[in-house]
Amino acid sequence: MSRTGDVARAQLKRIVALGYPNVANMAAQDFIALAQPLITALDQVEIADDILLVPTRELISPESLIERTAIGRNAGFSTMPPRDIASFMPQDFMPPEGPFYIVINPHTGTRYTNREPDVARKLIDSDGFQPLTLEEGLAMATQHPDWLVRKNGFNLLGSRSSDGRVPSIWMSQGSPRLGSMWPTSKHTWIGNAYCSRRRGVSLLA
Repeated sequence: MSRTGDVARAQLKRIVALGYPNVANMAAQDFIALAQPLITALDQVEIADDILLVPTRELISPESLIERTAIGRNAGFSTMPPRDIASFMPQDFMPPEGPFYIVINPHTGTRYTNREPDVARKLIDSDGFQPLTLEEGLAMATQHPDWLVRKNGFNLLGSRSSDGRVPSIWMSQGSPRLGSMWPTSKHTWIGNAYCSRRRGVSLLA
């Protein structure tokens, strides 16, 4: 076993406890079994301690997950309708094939605060990073709610709707909130989240 595999197992245990199998409409043991090939592959390598285990949209729809990004007893929420949330799709790239993959070295993107989404995306690309998607942002808020509390919020520039908006997660009235930002929006208090890379089972072989 590796440290990377141990972190993935701990994160899997957390989302199972939060009811992800119920959301996926399957038994817990079946849900866990879907992650096992990736975790087995991770046990053969040492990649990083700082990873996120991400279930793909084909397994769990992102609109069903925001309430599981709770801060204490304050469940996450969104005022956007489910169809609107589902419209945010990966932009210019495809994440690794599912049902699970990992994000390596995720960050809330505080270095890119006070930047319009399109400007921040160019900076992230030029710095050699990859912008997080909606699904990855939900995973980060679920696994690291303290990051959201301390850093307040982040845009997820790896996803975009057809009208140009990008999804965002921030603190609102003590709870995580999933919303969106227009391409021209910029705020001193919201970052633009990124990672160093992604890996799935096929990329670990």
